[in-house]
Amino acid sequence: MTDAIYQALREHLDDLPGGFPVTGDGLELRILRRLFTPEEAEVACHVTLIPETARVIARRVGKPVREIAPLLADMAEKGLLFSIHRDRRAPRYQAAQFVVGIYEYQLGKMDEDFTRDVEAYWSTLFQPQVWQSAPQLRTIPVNEAVAHVPEVLAYEQAEMLIRDHERVAVAPCVCRQEMALLGEPCDKPLETCLSFDGGADFYVRNRMGRYITHAEALEIIALANEAGLVLQPSNSKRAAFICACCGCCCGVLRNLKRYPEPATLVAAAFRARLDAEACVGCGVCVDRCQMDALAIVDGKAVLDLGRCIGCGLCVSTCPTGALTLERKPQAEQPDVPADIARTMLRLAHARGKLGPLEMARLAVQSGIDRLLVGRARPDS
Repeated sequence: MTDAIYQALREHLDDLPGGFPVTGDGLELRILRRLFTPEEAEVACHVTLIPETARVIARRVGKPVREIAPLLADMAEKGLLFSIHRDRRAPRYQAAQFVVGIYEYQLGKMDEDFTRDVEAYWSTLFQPQVWQSAPQLRTIPVNEAVAHVPEVLAYEQAEMLIRDHERVAVAPCVCRQEMALLGEPCDKPLETCLSFDGGADFYVRNRMGRYITHAEALEIIALANEAGLVLQPSNSKRAAFICACCGCCCGVLRNLKRYPEPATLVAAAFRARLDAEACVGCGVCVDRCQMDALAIVDGKAVLDLGRCIGCGLCVSTCPTGALTLERKPQAEQPDVPADIARTMLRLAHARGKLGPLEMARLAVQSGIDRLLVGRARPDS
């Protein structure tokens, strides 16, 4: 019976936009057992992408709300669900996909066994054909790299993405924390991941991060450039978060580096341009590039555009100006969704999940459950 509960949860998570694909050796089920108790796994199967109160979810589970409400609160604190707290209204709970979601919410909670399982699972979880058509993240250049690029759009600039939100929180990088647990620590700054508004509230409420000002967030972005970190916001014009990633720890960048042309898998509006005549072969750009797109050959830098993801880290520190950023041709420009909800829908469609009929079914079922809960006794 216990195995059936975890199998049902795996299928439930795989139906979410980010997916939770099956492996040949049951690794994914072992990860779930490390995270969820059987009771939590059963309840999680009834939590959807539509935010709902404990009373609605309790009705769907078939148990009293007095049992389900504290369990949901604990699960949110453990990073197994997402919770929304507004004013004095009852908290609402929403399903969290594994990545970006449950994995990131294990910040400060991971042990070595869990991290080794996740590390082994990355190659199954990262599906290049899906990422190519509907990436969860995109790459934006550091500000210094686009200083002379005309018509840089607001959603292509970290500062504008930050100022578009009222609340900002910073948290340590879960990927660098994972690699440290595996005995491969990184010397990059740790506290670099930004989340906004509801996401910021969730991180602070569950003691994973702290609120910061817009000015402090911009200082972190500047520090990221200095440290050679790639800026990766959510793939939406109104960003839900901005990650500052290194190629040695980030699960996404490490998997991208395995492919001969990672540029084809990344949503990026820019690419580097090299003036070989101006290059002095100092090698600074080679050290800065997280995708191995640059090399020194016969005393000059050589650029592989198939590996360039347009982060601009090579440009911001080139001493001679031999490297600049240019906008990709119109045919190669990423189609960036307006918000994270549309990003998730596109991702779900790319995976053959949550089509219009399924979304309509979930919405109708949620409406029915809320209506029935409104007619029931408060403690039922």
